[in-house]
Amino acid sequence: MEFLHPKGWKKASGFSNGVAARGTVIFVAGQIGWDGQCVFHSDDFVAQAEQALRNIVDVLAEAGAGPEHIARMTWYVVDKQEYLASLAGLGEAYKRVIGRHFPAMALVQVVALVEDRARVEIEATAVLGD
Repeated sequence: MEFLHPKGWKKASGFSNGVAARGTVIFVAGQIGWDGQCVFHSDDFVAQAEQALRNIVDVLAEAGAGPEHIARMTWYVVDKQEYLASLAGLGEAYKRVIGRHFPAMALVQVVALVEDRARVEIEATAVLGD
């Protein structure tokens, strides 16, 4: 996997501008902050984001992949201000689950998610090298 940062661009913080990869592509459906039994344990944004990230890692493990294989993520949040106010805790949670691996990412604020208690939904694409 090669992380792409155009010359002269300001360094990206917490994400990569682009990723080039070759191998088996793994598409992980949007994951929310409930466990594998569809039970929420918290309404806290950071706790839900951390659980969603754990869910992604669990799905990747089924394909023999890990967080280091994630090439891109899209985060959907119901409240951009809640996300921004949670950046410090979110960064800690991200590092606990994903480590210091920063794929290409996008963040989108949405009106609502399908599950009313969900504060965040994260989808991922990973590439397991040849």
